[in-house]
Amino acid sequence: MTQTRQLSRDEIKTLPLFPTLGMNQITVVGREQLAGALHALRTAKVAGFDTESRPTFHKGEAATGPHLIQLATMEHGYLFPVSDREVLAALGELMASGDVLLVGFDLRSDKRHLRDRFGIECTALLDVGTLFSSDSPTITVGAVQAVARVFGCYFRKSKKLSTSNWGAKVFSEAQQVYAANDAWVALRVYHALRPDA
Repeated sequence: MTQTRQLSRDEIKTLPLFPTLGMNQITVVGREQLAGALHALRTAKVAGFDTESRPTFHKGEAATGPHLIQLATMEHGYLFPVSDREVLAALGELMASGDVLLVGFDLRSDKRHLRDRFGIECTALLDVGTLFSSDSPTITVGAVQAVARVFGCYFRKSKKLSTSNWGAKVFSEAQQVYAANDAWVALRVYHALRPDA
């Protein structure tokens, strides 16, 4: 059973690093990779889920994200740039079908933005943070806290990468690793908490 106590940032940083997906386990999905990616996700039945958006830099500037949708199986991370409308349409059908349970952390804004910008209704979503008991009702459990509690490891997230340009035409290797693991770690935690799922 996982502990309910909120671990401090300093405590978490003393833990061993959580092993993550490498570049050989990540695919940026274009039209050539689309069928294989969708097949892998449908077969998995449960997928880690997250989105990334290009940050806004000026007061009053309208947010235009998400710019990237990430889904992950236990073996692989799939990155779907929203700039390819054919890829986005096929992915939207999958996400709206309810055939694959999408699991992630703090998904309210992801769900709203996908609906408002692209008309994608995600019908099977689970916020993994809600699976945790907590010693305070005001505490939200995110990915870093969840990995520390469940695996006794430090899932290091880069602030610099989180606020990088997710609207770019080409993503750096560091961006790909960051984005894929954001989705993948949610799936890892979900399966650890629901081993029979």
